[in-house]
Amino acid sequence: MIFESKKGTVYIILAGVFITNAVTAELIGSKILQFGPFILSIGIIPWPVVFITTDIINEFYGRSGVKKLSLITAGLIAYAFLILFFAMRVPAGPYPTVSTVSDEQFNAVFGQGMLIIVGSLVAFLVSQFVDVGIFWLLRDKTGGKMMWLRSTGSTVISQLVDTFIVGAIAFWIPGKWSTKIYLEASITGYTFKLGIAIILTPVIYLAHKWIDKYLGDEAAHSLVKHSAEESLHHRVKD
Repeated sequence: MIFESKKGTVYIILAGVFITNAVTAELIGSKILQFGPFILSIGIIPWPVVFITTDIINEFYGRSGVKKLSLITAGLIAYAFLILFFAMRVPAGPYPTVSTVSDEQFNAVFGQGMLIIVGSLVAFLVSQFVDVGIFWLLRDKTGGKMMWLRSTGSTVISQLVDTFIVGAIAFWIPGKWSTKIYLEASITGYTFKLGIAIILTPVIYLAHKWIDKYLGDEAAHSLVKHSAEESLHHRVKD
């Protein structure tokens, strides 16, 4: 059983945090906030946690651990939207005597357009693969030192890609946003997400310390070493 292995338990915990924040971000992403001239989605709050978790998984479980989890998560996000699609087509009971929400209220919250779903999934997968590539490029260049650099560096690029892709597919290309609004919203969203990610950087060190303590220094070092060897093999193969 996977829970009989400590490293399996750690991966399940990290995967749970990763998937929960990714799915939640997608579900709440249609709520747009405005602070003066700035426009951004409430979905930016969980995304930095996703990218930080990506870096922790990268460190201990390598490229394959992140890529497989990213594909699984994309499938789960699509599955969640499929459930919502059917849920919106089932009539609610009389409101407010039976159902606590009307069909109109329910659909207004969860009835995101298909382009938002497509944009979110494309942005998620592309940004995750970019994050993995940048993370290991920086890790190899620094010889495994300066964990903050590979974590922040990969997040800087991957969140930039994520923010501009989802805005382009969901709002700019179909003409819902002008170029001006698209650029302003993307820059604002990216700035907020990056700021949150930088603030949360110490969490990576705390998580690393907890995993080292839970697995034991030898086992944790073995996992990190295996991840590095996998990355080297991947580069040589390419």
